Amino acid sequence: MPRSTKSRTKFIFFTGGVVSSLGKGIAAASLGMLLKERGFRVTIMKLDPYINVDPGTMSPFQHGEVYVTDDGAETDLDLGHYERFLDISMGRLNNATTGQIYETVIARERTGDYLGGTVQVIPHITDEIKRRISAVAKSGKGWDIVLAEIGGTVGDIEGQPFLEALRQMGLELGSRNVAYIHLTLVPFIATSGEIKTKPTQHSVKELREIGIQPDVLLCRTQHRLTQELKRKIGMFCSVHHNAVIEAIDVDSIYEVPLNLEKEGLTDIILRRFNLKCSRPDLRIWRETLDRMRKPSHHVKIAVCGKYTVLHDAYKSIMEAFVHAGIENDAGVELKWVDSEKVTDENAGQMLKGVSGLLIPGGFGDRGIEGKISAIRYVREQGIPFFGICLGLHCAVIEFARHVIGLKGADSSEFNPRTRHPVIDLLPEQKKLRKKGGTMRLGAQPCHIQPGSLAYKIYGRELINERHRHRYEFNNLYRERFEEAGMRFGGLSPDHKLVEMIEMPDHPWFIGGQFHPELKSRFTKSHPLFREFVRAALDYQARMSEPDQQVA
Repeated sequence: MPRSTKSRTKFIFFTGGVVSSLGKGIAAASLGMLLKERGFRVTIMKLDPYINVDPGTMSPFQHGEVYVTDDGAETDLDLGHYERFLDISMGRLNNATTGQIYETVIARERTGDYLGGTVQVIPHITDEIKRRISAVAKSGKGWDIVLAEIGGTVGDIEGQPFLEALRQMGLELGSRNVAYIHLTLVPFIATSGEIKTKPTQHSVKELREIGIQPDVLLCRTQHRLTQELKRKIGMFCSVHHNAVIEAIDVDSIYEVPLNLEKEGLTDIILRRFNLKCSRPDLRIWRETLDRMRKPSHHVKIAVCGKYTVLHDAYKSIMEAFVHAGIENDAGVELKWVDSEKVTDENAGQMLKGVSGLLIPGGFGDRGIEGKISAIRYVREQGIPFFGICLGLHCAVIEFARHVIGLKGADSSEFNPRTRHPVIDLLPEQKKLRKKGGTMRLGAQPCHIQPGSLAYKIYGRELINERHRHRYEFNNLYRERFEEAGMRFGGLSPDHKLVEMIEMPDHPWFIGGQFHPELKSRFTKSHPLFREFVRAALDYQARMSEPDQQVA
């Protein structure tokens, strides 16, 4: 069991420099996983400097995927990395934004909590930041180590209050309880054939001017760093050269923990905190990574959506396919299909060569008709289909129009005047005016119908999955759908809400009102994705049989 000279929580703060999108979230998740494997109770939080209260109302083109937690928080996509690497569930405490912090401080000022004093960034905003970090440490049964990632880069105006709060925590808690890790870029200049350290030096200089001296430098690089380069970086940045860690580019994010362990990052942190523990057992992680690298099979699956040019909008779906591929000993190639370009006439060509179709979640009417055309094609051709949230809605609309014959059937989200609103606004949503944080959010129970495909996949009658939506299947049409051949494989416990649909006369056709991708893990694939990939492999095998080729 790990032990320390003190029982108080340790804090590790991740900052970034030079450029954004270097992978602070992956680095934090990797270190968290390595510490957890050594026996420590570890959690991570993300501090986002933007003024939005949360990313729930932001376009995916602005922010990428919105990651929803069990308790219904709409958070940064990095929380997905934290959960996938640590295999633990996060909550609303694990993500704090400038918007949330100022909202809290202003609300307190309005109620007179500050006794008539002037409310300022220091100490009021910084105190609230520190309070939120401390609240994470005390949550649950308490954590041995809390890692906190600061969004953006050093030098961003909006990030200054966060960095000041971290500086203060270092002074208040002492060096045995706080460590600073700075992720920076060490670029390679091809024209001169040189690796340049100057951007890192300037980034650390700016961080030190704020009052934070990094204890570890994670150097993102395309090329190996020699000991000479590490010594140079360490000398100019006042960091011991052994704490200058090479963070080299890798083919898969799941290689990062192994590389950081090899570089000795965990040992550096443990020595700083005076923590003693056994070596981590990484066999399962290594074996899973080996299976991912050397699949025996390959299958192509289409993802048809309107944000396909920005893959971060579907980050959890992409990772869920990686996990599902591993469990099926298969490499899953995703074919990104722009739903705005799909029609009834070209759907076959747009989906040529795929063995499965996934329609992801989303909002708004842009690209909806293309999704419906794609679903019609795979339904009629017997190609495996998986619909998530909006994907279920589109499947219901397609079925209503082309199987039941309800002309003009639609969702009231897209066409409020449709004669057949087979998808309609939830009753409790009709009186709401605020957009942020008001959807049906977080983990909700679902009763699986015995004998259904859903029951075969889950193997139990009660599940909990995460939701993010305002619209649902319209129960006024439930009987007509069942008579036409659709099965409702999952319902809310009171049977009032349709949670899952399926088609018994189709090889594999299923839709869920929830987002199963949010619960998939590297070493434990979500059952719906696992079985969808298996169905795609089966379809591919059938299509390669001689009689099918002749046909």
